[in-house]
Amino acid sequence: MSEIHVIQQTEAPDGHQLVGAENSTGSASVLPFPTTKGKAAPLAPGEAKPGEWEAELPDDQPDDNGEVAEGDPVDPPKHEFPPSIAEVIEAKNKARRPVLPDWLTSAKQRAAVARWAAGHYGQTTAFHLVRTPVYSAKLLAYAPRGAFRWIGASGRWVSDAEGLPVRLAAVRTEDAGEYLKLSRQRDSRVKLRGIIATLASVIGLGATLAMWVLAPAWLLTLAVIALTGALGWAGTPADRPLIDAAKVKFRNRKLTSDVVTRAFLAAGLTKPDQGIAFPQPIRQDGDGWRVVVDLPYGKTFSDAVKKRDALASGIDVAETQVFLDRDTTSSRRVSMWVANRDPLAVPTGRTPLLGADRVDFWKPFPWGRDERGVEVEISMLWLSLLVGAVPRQGKTFSARTIALAAALDPYVRLYVFDGKASPDWRKFSMVAHRVGFGTVPQGGVDPVMHLVHSLQELKSDVEDRYHRLSELPLHVCPEGKLTPAISRDKKYDMPLVLFVVDEVQEYLMHPVHGKTILDLLVFLARVAPAVGVSVMTATQKPDDTACPSVLRDQHQARFALRVGAYQVSETILGAGSYGEGLDASRLLKSHKGVGLLKGMSDDAGIVRTYLADGRDAETILTRAQTLRENEGTLTGDAAGQAPADAALATILDDIATVIGKSEAKIWSETVVDRLAELRPEVYGPWAEMEPKPKAEQLTAALKPYGITTDQIGRRIDGKTVNKRGIDRSHIAKAITERDKKRGANEPPRVARASGNRR
Repeated sequence: MSEIHVIQQTEAPDGHQLVGAENSTGSASVLPFPTTKGKAAPLAPGEAKPGEWEAELPDDQPDDNGEVAEGDPVDPPKHEFPPSIAEVIEAKNKARRPVLPDWLTSAKQRAAVARWAAGHYGQTTAFHLVRTPVYSAKLLAYAPRGAFRWIGASGRWVSDAEGLPVRLAAVRTEDAGEYLKLSRQRDSRVKLRGIIATLASVIGLGATLAMWVLAPAWLLTLAVIALTGALGWAGTPADRPLIDAAKVKFRNRKLTSDVVTRAFLAAGLTKPDQGIAFPQPIRQDGDGWRVVVDLPYGKTFSDAVKKRDALASGIDVAETQVFLDRDTTSSRRVSMWVANRDPLAVPTGRTPLLGADRVDFWKPFPWGRDERGVEVEISMLWLSLLVGAVPRQGKTFSARTIALAAALDPYVRLYVFDGKASPDWRKFSMVAHRVGFGTVPQGGVDPVMHLVHSLQELKSDVEDRYHRLSELPLHVCPEGKLTPAISRDKKYDMPLVLFVVDEVQEYLMHPVHGKTILDLLVFLARVAPAVGVSVMTATQKPDDTACPSVLRDQHQARFALRVGAYQVSETILGAGSYGEGLDASRLLKSHKGVGLLKGMSDDAGIVRTYLADGRDAETILTRAQTLRENEGTLTGDAAGQAPADAALATILDDIATVIGKSEAKIWSETVVDRLAELRPEVYGPWAEMEPKPKAEQLTAALKPYGITTDQIGRRIDGKTVNKRGIDRSHIAKAITERDKKRGANEPPRVARASGNRR
């Protein structure tokens, strides 16, 4: 924008001094300029008054108010320099489409396509071969009808029957000239065709007689079969096809731009005057169609996710056939895959682990297939996994497949606990280092206490691993991280660990030990994966009461099978998952073993897990047990080795033995010293500790029983000394409560003779 500035001059343009110029200083007086007589002549456009001149000056500074005048440009200026060659190459590379389809560039997808083609055409061939006698009988039955049809068609051709309607039309219009012309044409046609038919009949009859007399039997038979087949095919009724369909024809359509546009209009994602853009051509992708759509400005991928059912209706398919994927290049770009049929209802088959001799748990292993049939491989390294679903949707089978893969690696230590005590996990007692079922004591073993002690054992191991890994030489342990070589070296005793808790809510809701189990699981899920200890929990009640968020939030990976509502789906998959298009409540009851996986990789998606039933699991675990026996890695419960908690199972009775009846309260370190005298093979290492760690060890051992320690004062040499100690009445109460719970499952323990201490 320009302004016209009027500048008063002290000198005329012709160089003469103006009046008053000499008085421009502050001390001089200004004389009035004499006015001219009469009116001044009007100025021409662009002409200045005498003594004034006009100049256009550039406006380099913005207006004081910062506003833009109407008509001024607001777009940013173009780049003064073109982009670098690297940027040009990068843009060109992104714009290039692949020469070959995706399935041709992947060995696994090529193998999958080859398997599908072999199975499809092999089954079709076998289907028709079995029905060959039926087809032969149909051809033989339809042959007479075919012969009559052929004779009739030949007669109509010779008599020029196709021209009859035209000749009749000439008669109706009383066009004699046209009729005579058509009649002559018909006569010439009939004459020629009659000659051809006669010659063909004579030659055909002669050839037939010659073949009958001269041809060998096999050729004659072949000719009869061919003639019968041709006549039978010609005589087949139109409403009863000769060959049965080997495949059920699903209701699939070719996806076109008109259909896609109709769907987005019906869903309210665009308007007729806006439309949608197709940055890529619509193409076939596996057993379906892939289409990429740019929504109108202001519409986002989240809007499309919320309208998924309306999009399916607009395309005229089921909702389970429409899958939406986010495009990272634009918030309004939607990548949509439309399946020809419901892919989630197609079973994936039995697990490939049945044919595997062993598994390397450091590498991804097959877990299932996605909606397009591509195999999905997962890895449990450095993470924890939460599995959730309503009952009878395949939650346990999906989790068990992961545990079976871990079992086939003899250098993976397994902990398996099942809160329901179902038969699904029982066979893992063949290989698991620690195993427990249910919450009710059986056979003298309390599974809840066994879980508590196993968690405490693993927590101590995790804490110890951090110290030991940091102390190893760099050439053995680079960057202080666990490596395959360290995990498989028995001298380090740091194998990979998979801790599995199915129906975890049963343990978390335990009235006595639930809080302890929760704290230990939270610690392991948060800290343990970094040193090779992975935690997998499964639940059918993922609410804050049965499975608190403080535990759920520690799981880096989530797998949600069918649930009742989208809120439950978000509880399992994490907040914001519904806005990302992840909603497990949309899965159908028939989609068993199908779930949404999030957190294993950058992309979240659907996984149809492989099936391993009870017999398959037993077969795999038998092979895994043999592997571990050969490698010398069968330990813990599977090897019949008494766990540490079994040795400490009598700690309450042992304490009751070493505390005298007259001792109401006693220091913890004193109790430990007496326990070491009573059972040195169990408590001897405790007695060798310093006083404070000695007391802490006893506190940790009594915590699962709900017993706490208090400050107890004693007068020693005239001074009061306070130390941590226990109350004898608390020990007696804990023993009473324990014996009540055991009931008929185990007779009460008979405490050793007491009163030997004063």
